[in-house]
This record gives sequence, structure tokens and C-alpha cells, in this order.
Amino acid sequence: MIEYFGILILAFMAAAVVGLFLFLASVLGPKRPNPAKNEPYECGEKPFSLPTKSLPVHFYVIAMLFIIFDVELAFLFPWAVLFKKLGFLGLIEMGIFVFFILVGYLYAFKKGAIDPK
Repeated sequence: MIEYFGILILAFMAAAVVGLFLFLASVLGPKRPNPAKNEPYECGEKPFSLPTKSLPVHFYVIAMLFIIFDVELAFLFPWAVLFKKLGFLGLIEMGIFVFFILVGYLYAFKKGAIDPK
């Protein structure tokens, strides 16, 4: 347990710095309320009307799937660099990894998360 003590101290110090910065920003920051600051902003123009409906959840699902698959596929680059050094066992392990990525993709496709609407 002692080997995690440094990480605990680092996390505490990071939280303390964030808390200090938030406190200082709220105390020392400029407070000049203005009616223009409370208006919705749309490309420098006054909006025709306030938004009445929200963005469909489908766009958020696509964004999350992109991030997940993008991070997973980033693991292919170090593998490609060390391909000769890893040998046949490395090829098998990466095949299993790609298989699970493909299973996740097919699951998302089957659930309709990737289906264009």
C-alpha cells in the first residue's frame, strides 16, 4: 500500500491547486454583470428565437463510439512498430484484440447506434 502513497499525495495536491484556483477566480475575478452577457450567443447575431428542441442523442452516441474506437485503434501503432520483435505470439494477441474491437463494432451496429437516420 505504501507504493501508492505518492499517487495519493499527487492527487491531493492537484485537488488543492484546483480548489485554490477556483476560489481565487471567484474572489478576485471581475464581476461586471451586463444584460448582454445573459443573452444566447449565435455567431455574433441576435437569435431569431430561443432553441426549443435539443440535439438528438444519436449525435452523442456517434461521438462516444468514435472516441472509443479511436482510442482502441491507437494501440495498433505501437504494435506495428514492434511487430517483428513481438513475433507470432504478438500477431495472435493483436488478432484477438482486433476481434474484440470488431465484436464491439458489430454490437453497436446491431443496436442501431451507427445506423444513419
